[in-house]
Amino acid sequence: MKPQRSSRAYTTRNAAVDAQIAKLVAPFTDAFDRKLLAEMVVSAYRLGEDRASTGDLKILNAALKELRYAFNIFRPYRHNRKVAMFGSARLGMDHPAYAMASAFGEQMVRAGWMVITGAASGIMRAGHKGAGREASFGLNIRLPFEQEANDVIAKDPKLINCKYFFTRKLLFIKESHATVLFPGGFGTLDEGFESLTLVQTGKSDPRPIVFVDTPKGSFWTPLLKFFTEQLERGGMISPDDRAIYHVTRSAEEAVQYILHFYSTYHSLRYVGDALAIRLQHPLSEAAVARLTQEFRDLLGSGTIRQGPVLAEERDEPNLQGLSRLILTFNRQNYGRLNRLIHRINDMGTQPSGARGKGRGTGAT
Repeated sequence: MKPQRSSRAYTTRNAAVDAQIAKLVAPFTDAFDRKLLAEMVVSAYRLGEDRASTGDLKILNAALKELRYAFNIFRPYRHNRKVAMFGSARLGMDHPAYAMASAFGEQMVRAGWMVITGAASGIMRAGHKGAGREASFGLNIRLPFEQEANDVIAKDPKLINCKYFFTRKLLFIKESHATVLFPGGFGTLDEGFESLTLVQTGKSDPRPIVFVDTPKGSFWTPLLKFFTEQLERGGMISPDDRAIYHVTRSAEEAVQYILHFYSTYHSLRYVGDALAIRLQHPLSEAAVARLTQEFRDLLGSGTIRQGPVLAEERDEPNLQGLSRLILTFNRQNYGRLNRLIHRINDMGTQPSGARGKGRGTGAT
């Protein structure tokens, strides 16, 4: 059973203050957005009533300012697909992974994408170097020991400095459409597991997650063996969760895997009990019937069908021209949902390529 949202108004419980807040947000946006803005002000007021500690207030204040600023930087580029690249800051230019990361960034930009990295040295600089300054974003983290931005992205308006790892990780997922992991340390592993967890639990839209190793490397082998021999055999993940990630020793294959993921599939949106899967082009009725047969276990009821734009999607006018598959997804196996997307792409008749552009952010 899905959790029910409370319909009770979120207020200060002080009519005079609530009226002032309503007046404060009245000039902005539409009615629903005004409600959200008002609730944010209410939260700030309640923090005062709670006598929140200075430390708690500092965290909330910095996080809100940080996210507001970052959203404003990303907003003009929301129509561009972006790939989040992760990897060690300690790998030098002579490491084979460095050249691969640079080549990957360059090829993704040629395909119409932009690149987001952590803005430091090593793999992060390589990704920016390949992508070029104009197509790069940097999400730098302020550390007790200074981590300066690399020379490619330094002083660029698209360089964002984050105080907190949690806001930085949110931005990496929310503003990107694919995750690529080159060899790296704790930070790379943290960011990789964040992507895997969010997709596996449905807290992020499906996305390609790619582990990239060097041609003769075995960096990811022990970790992936742990996935299958310990997590999967122990019943802690399902076999379908393998569909969430891909492993390669080729930058070119990583690029093609990502482009193929979006070759027919475009994005999705939940509307009540319905799931609308947006497609770059329609499938044949026979193909849709096969999808119902092959993925009946995903359905809460009914079949998979091609349908029109749902009424609730009218707020995304740039996506009105896309085809749609409509189904009632049981929201139980998101690895299996990824397999459905792979199958849809395999059924697509048009070749993959630079069809990466399109709205839709990662986190939900």
